[in-house]
Amino acid sequence: PSSARPSITAKLINGGVAGLVGVTCVFPIDLAKTRLQNQHGKDIYKGMIDCLMKTARAEGFLGMYRGAAVNLTLVTPEKAIKLAANDFFRQLLMEDGMQRNLKMEMLAGCGAGMCQVVVTCPMEMLKIQLQDAGRLAVHRQGSASAPPSRSYTTRSAPIHKRPSATRIAWELLHTQGLAGLYKGLGATLLRDIPFSIIYFPLFANLNNLGFNERTGKASFVHSFMSGCVAGSVAAVTVTPLDVLKTRIQTLKKGLGEDSYSGITDCARKIWTQEGPSALMKGAGCRALVIAPLFGIAQGVYFIGIGERILKCFE
Repeated sequence: PSSARPSITAKLINGGVAGLVGVTCVFPIDLAKTRLQNQHGKDIYKGMIDCLMKTARAEGFLGMYRGAAVNLTLVTPEKAIKLAANDFFRQLLMEDGMQRNLKMEMLAGCGAGMCQVVVTCPMEMLKIQLQDAGRLAVHRQGSASAPPSRSYTTRSAPIHKRPSATRIAWELLHTQGLAGLYKGLGATLLRDIPFSIIYFPLFANLNNLGFNERTGKASFVHSFMSGCVAGSVAAVTVTPLDVLKTRIQTLKKGLGEDSYSGITDCARKIWTQEGPSALMKGAGCRALVIAPLFGIAQGVYFIGIGERILKCFE
């Protein structure tokens, strides 16, 4: 019954809590994904484990959390928009919002993916610059005679200064306006819309397989596994689009690394210079990041943290 379903406020709280917990748990793997996707060939990192070990040695434990503050700050509004939009479109397209039509579910997921980029695009834009800074530092050390890489703006920033999200955002806004923070918007949409189209219907159908009429929902383990499987499948499927987005949104380039004029130019250069396998860089990392994120999200929903918090204010 509809009365048994959590309110939109509870869903937003659950989404925010799940996002904060999830990001904290898997952020180092996400950092490895960004660095692997950005490097040309295997000149610095041979894989995820090698990347994490070298990062920990060179930058310390906290170095693996570069850019986490941006994610932790913006993940709650991102999840709130995604969940609220998905609920809104489900209600709009399926009257009572219940699972009835796969095509309508996919359209609802598409709508959610389009709405969330308002936060996702600038959040990932800033996060990527911070995550990739360590790789660029290693790249510069290996190419001592190389000229300085491109700056975030037309003015050269001192190389010794560690980049901060606030400084990067301010320089982009000052020199390029709001469009600077939304660089790669098309690539972000191209990734997030297919992801949501795949994830939301797949999870709903997988979770429905474990529906228990007595409790009115699937078991915790079933919901957790459904979230992990649906998240992994969606993440791996859209990895080529994520590679394009990461390359386009990376503002600083190392010696010999290409800059891209758009999605088509980026795809063409990666395909011809690095081969089609380069479009799947970081696929394993993405699966390891997304599966726990959505598994944790379903766990938070099952426990009903949002509902418990709301009860405290009644």
